[in-house]
Amino acid sequence: MRMSSPRKSRWFTVAGLCFVCGVAWFSAADAFHAQAADPAEAKPTAKADGKPVETPRVTLAVARERAEMAHLIYASTLEIIHRYYFRKGQAVLPARAMEEVFAEVAEQSKVEGRWISVNTRPMSVHHEPRAGFEKQAATALAGGQEKFELVEAGHLRSVRAIPLGEGCLSCHTGMFRGQSKSQTPRVAGLIISIPIK
Repeated sequence: MRMSSPRKSRWFTVAGLCFVCGVAWFSAADAFHAQAADPAEAKPTAKADGKPVETPRVTLAVARERAEMAHLIYASTLEIIHRYYFRKGQAVLPARAMEEVFAEVAEQSKVEGRWISVNTRPMSVHHEPRAGFEKQAATALAGGQEKFELVEAGHLRSVRAIPLGEGCLSCHTGMFRGQSKSQTPRVAGLIISIPIK
């Protein structure tokens, strides 16, 4: 069953607004931090010889601030999509649709987003935690931490828990089994990766 045209239009409107807000925030933050930066550290954003543009880097403090904002944008968009547009039988799940938002944000700002499974089965092989940081992050979140981060290879890698509600659990833990009150809260992980200086 395909999404009806009015519903699709509303979804794109909500997703578009969230994306525009995010891009506006990142643009404003870039302008603010560019003014505060040492002019000697300024680097050109484009190269005349046609070589790829160097990835812009920010300080660790700015990266943490952006990770907080990116998490807010992604988590809010996911919640809105679930609340208003997810119905059983639809062709596209909200978390899958969010991957398109991740791609757009990454292209515009170099801030990358990615889902990982934590204490439920992954809905896609792409959500299985990879070795190293992602495995450590999944273990930390499964143990009850709300946030886990690591600075490595010139990036702040920050992951926060995304609580899985009843609508999520019907697929993640088996159709319509839900979650009893005695069970450990089920979460997924949202990884934000930001280049830093």
